[in-house]
Amino acid sequence: MSNVSFHVKAFLSLLLMVLNTLFWFTPVVGLGVIKVLVPIKWVRGKLNLLIDLMATCWISLNNLNQAVIGRSQVTRFDDTQLSNYAWYMLIANHQSWVDILVLQRVFNRKVPFLKFFLKQELIWVPFIGLTWWALDFPFMKRYSKSLLEKRPELKGKDIEVTRKACEKYQFSPVTVMNFLEGTRFTSAKNETQNKPFDHLLAPKAGGLAFALSVMGEQLDNLLDVTLVYPDGTPSFWDYLGGKVPNVKVHVRVLPIDESRVGDYLEDEAFRNDFQLWVNELWQQKDQQIQLMMN
Repeated sequence: MSNVSFHVKAFLSLLLMVLNTLFWFTPVVGLGVIKVLVPIKWVRGKLNLLIDLMATCWISLNNLNQAVIGRSQVTRFDDTQLSNYAWYMLIANHQSWVDILVLQRVFNRKVPFLKFFLKQELIWVPFIGLTWWALDFPFMKRYSKSLLEKRPELKGKDIEVTRKACEKYQFSPVTVMNFLEGTRFTSAKNETQNKPFDHLLAPKAGGLAFALSVMGEQLDNLLDVTLVYPDGTPSFWDYLGGKVPNVKVHVRVLPIDESRVGDYLEDEAFRNDFQLWVNELWQQKDQQIQLMMN
């Protein structure tokens, strides 16, 4: 592929994604505003189903765009049975913005619409930020240790945000997604952490623990997803232009039992046990990545 052809394909793919987003923006955000103005549970439930259906169509068109123009081969390695009528918590490793597009390609119409934990600042992204808001994506605000020392009244505020976000998912099936590493993997970041992972950053268990404490009784399973780019971590532009020929995705369906639901903030024994469990998942994921790279 010539350099000019690559950039033309990437630009065309991006243009189609932008036009697709603008097409769905008005009805999705409009219904989101109605949800706020008419806070009746059964009305909100029906509107949520309609908004999620529109969002599923939005993602389906984006996926078609990626398959036709980008022509990346996304291969899923598992024999799991998934359902659109179940509640899932999905965790995955994080390497690139492409991860989100890949997850949407793999799981669209296979599980309930994916809702990502997002940094609060992302609500200001033009058009897409309001779309995420209307779709009830959980926007998180993290407080540094230094700020909490200066303003102790902020302690627990991020947990309250998580609780309120997850309470919205009690009335219709949903898949809540969390990148436990909290940021994209790089070798430099990996080296500074001095952790026993070759292909991963250390997982942050708090967000997952708080979400499970709110939704634990509703959730049917944990989806443990491992993403691998055999030809190297791609940029968003690489993916759009067709420079990512192969993506591998491994999926495990794990049970969520009562031992994973507790008071992560105040119960030290539970917190240590939960972090140990997440670290074990991450060690298994690190080994899985090594196998998939060979």
